[in-house]
Amino acid sequence: MKTSDIRSAFLDYFRSKDHTIVPSSSLVPSSDPTLLFTNSGMVQFKNVFLGSEKPGYVRAADVQRCLRAGGKHNDLDAVGYTARHHTFFEMLGNWSFGDYFKRDAIAYAWELLTEVFKLPADKLWVTVYHTDDEAFDIWNKQVGVPAERIVRIGDNKGAPFASDNFWQMADTGPCGPCTEIFYDHGADIAGGPPGSPDEDGDRYIEIWNLVFMQFDRAPDGTLSPLPAPCVDTGMGLERLAAVLQHVHSNYEIDLFAHLIRVAGELTGTQDLGNKSLRVIADHIRACSFLIVDGVLPSNEGRGYVLRRIIRRALRHGWMLGVRGDFFWKMVQPLVEEMGEAYPELSARQAFVEDALRTEEQRFGETLEHGMRLFDDIAGKSGKTIPGVDAFRLYDTYGFPVDLTADIARERGLEVDMAGFEQAMNEQRERARAAGKFEAKGQMPAELASQLKPTVFLGYDALQGSGSKVLGIVRGGKQVDQLGEGEEGLIILDRTPFYAESGGQVGDTGTLSSASGRFEVGDTLKMGGVFFGHAGTWHGDQPLRTGDLVDASVDASRRQAIVLNHSATHLLHAALRQVLGTHVTQKGSLVAPERLRFDFSHHKPMSHDELARVEALVNAEVRRNAAAEVHNMGYDQAIEFGAMALFGEKYGDEVRVLKMGDFSTELCGGTHVGRTGDIGLFKVVSEAGVASGVRRIEAVTGAGALAYIADEERRLAEFSQLLSSSGDDAVEKLRQLFDRQKKLERELESLRSKAAGSATADLAGSATDVDGIKVVAARLEGLDAKSLRDSVDQLKQQLGDCVILLAGAADGRVSLIAGVHGKALARIKAGDVVAHVAKQIDGKGGGRPDMAQGGGTDAPELPTILSALPEWISAP
Repeated sequence: MKTSDIRSAFLDYFRSKDHTIVPSSSLVPSSDPTLLFTNSGMVQFKNVFLGSEKPGYVRAADVQRCLRAGGKHNDLDAVGYTARHHTFFEMLGNWSFGDYFKRDAIAYAWELLTEVFKLPADKLWVTVYHTDDEAFDIWNKQVGVPAERIVRIGDNKGAPFASDNFWQMADTGPCGPCTEIFYDHGADIAGGPPGSPDEDGDRYIEIWNLVFMQFDRAPDGTLSPLPAPCVDTGMGLERLAAVLQHVHSNYEIDLFAHLIRVAGELTGTQDLGNKSLRVIADHIRACSFLIVDGVLPSNEGRGYVLRRIIRRALRHGWMLGVRGDFFWKMVQPLVEEMGEAYPELSARQAFVEDALRTEEQRFGETLEHGMRLFDDIAGKSGKTIPGVDAFRLYDTYGFPVDLTADIARERGLEVDMAGFEQAMNEQRERARAAGKFEAKGQMPAELASQLKPTVFLGYDALQGSGSKVLGIVRGGKQVDQLGEGEEGLIILDRTPFYAESGGQVGDTGTLSSASGRFEVGDTLKMGGVFFGHAGTWHGDQPLRTGDLVDASVDASRRQAIVLNHSATHLLHAALRQVLGTHVTQKGSLVAPERLRFDFSHHKPMSHDELARVEALVNAEVRRNAAAEVHNMGYDQAIEFGAMALFGEKYGDEVRVLKMGDFSTELCGGTHVGRTGDIGLFKVVSEAGVASGVRRIEAVTGAGALAYIADEERRLAEFSQLLSSSGDDAVEKLRQLFDRQKKLERELESLRSKAAGSATADLAGSATDVDGIKVVAARLEGLDAKSLRDSVDQLKQQLGDCVILLAGAADGRVSLIAGVHGKALARIKAGDVVAHVAKQIDGKGGGRPDMAQGGGTDAPELPTILSALPEWISAP
């Protein structure tokens, strides 16, 4: 039975048992910051088990894609070396939420395995928790499994209820016993039954785990019955396929056989049992589905895990002799195998290929150099790779430390992980020291303990009267007053000033009283809940704690910020439409002059993509939809369709901004009343700021009009310089470029002729040093390329030779050295360049046959060149 047929048969069976078939959730857990990836089938039902979510069904079945390659659940190092470890795998599961329980769950499992999949009953063993007599009796008396094939497993993990057969979601909460079903591969395979001393062998393989959540565990460890017990089961599709297809290793099933065969063709490997082919076949599944689910290679978080997996696959390709692109070509055979079950994979095939190709080309440039460095380190390191060297591989060549450990393990070596962490921490400290600055929003602890959070009035008003000064901070310390010209931070009980957060800059304006004015230059969040007004006091009397002030925000500045902030939300939505749903916010700045938006994307945007994004945003501006603000609970906001950023902290109640049907996001900033208020949106620039992160800067409203006016002015100047109207300026510029290229070709031809003439003269004046022709000369008017061409020509004319040519410009000398023929056994080009360069305050190096360097144009250069034959002849 093919893997695809097993997947379908499982779902069809439970559909016939009145289960709702639920699609696989993303590998990126939705709104669950406790998990890096979806690592089991129950993740998408976690809130159901906790009671915070009520689905519209009580029975469900699914095939969940899972990933275990980071964080607590990490099988990456074992992939390729065992028969059943994977980074990506599929989990078959059926679920009961307060409906059926042990008797039906066990009956369904047995019927499916023995009657649908036709597994021999005498090949199946089961385990139960040692006190779960109910499950034991169901297996023995109802199903008919002999007692000798039912194994009771006790607390084998060092604590009460810490057992392979007792499952718990966390230290407290829902938990319960489980029963596992094992398949016996036969006496010809080493290993004993579960619970025996030899259970780690490969004869008895667990294929299905049925968890019975029937207790609520209290902090003191006591168990109380749940009012509605649930069933949570998980069966690895790859393991089941291996059993049904009569193979011992998961990598021998039809799905992997196809991927491994293609990997062999792409790498030129005939031995299809090669472990590197297994790694490549496994990793293409993990990488492709991560990219489908919006993860892109980067240097942090999920993106870093993806990068590690890609680079591990590329390194195994390198081991098989591949020196060009190959990994991205594995996407097509993967789509052939899994595209029908997961249509999103087929739909995004081109995007996945493009993202992998980009990363492959980036790492390919450094892989070979890094491997050479590793070989050099390994040759000098004994049994352990020093941590500082592992860090150098990471820092210079992008080798994740687990990749270095992987390579080391294959060679019987270890990596000094403590030394690596020390080197990593030292780098962090250096970076921290380089970027240290005094926290301008520092809040004295004693003051924070006395105050209530600031009440923000600025959503509805830009002015407020009678605000009370609750605290004054100067130089990081609490003070009672501010005198004339003194700077400080003023904390009010309520304020219309927006404090910098969520990318939006803080408001400016004034706080005024009968005694004077406080000029607010910025507004900051202090302690997360207090608004600090930073500025300078000007008045006849000091400003004191307890004074009342009238607050007035700079209205025109706030309005400009508002336009840019609302446009940022429209930009985010437009980017997801044009580029794909992998686009997520990675940072932003909303200032009065412009907006800046950082987002996940693996390559530069094309001119057409930028134009489409700009057009979409301006279309929404012209549509003039209302910008609706809703305050609601976090879970309700997610159901409402609001986008939340992973890693951001949100309270129980959140603020949702909805602009028409185009954009719905969580946001605490200030915004327009209608999208038409933005007026005009104009992209100013698009560029990369980090691996996998792009940045767009844009302007809106009056800023956009000013930008366009400035562009028109520059176009007019450009046309004037070309003595043309705007209509034919481009054509005139094209003609100028064509003429320039023609002149450059003519100049190159003249330089080539000059080099040829000079070469002929030099060849005739070569000095013979023990059978080696030596040429050392200065050539005027030749650039570095022409010098290299001259060296190549002389090498061909002279045969066994050493050549050093110098060319000068702007007080500097370029040096090109070449060594050819039998001379290579005696001297290297890098040594020749280094010898001359150090005498003219320079340096250089390169390959044995060709090297280059430079230095100052010293008066003694001719003497140095004339002495080269004597230096070469010296013993």
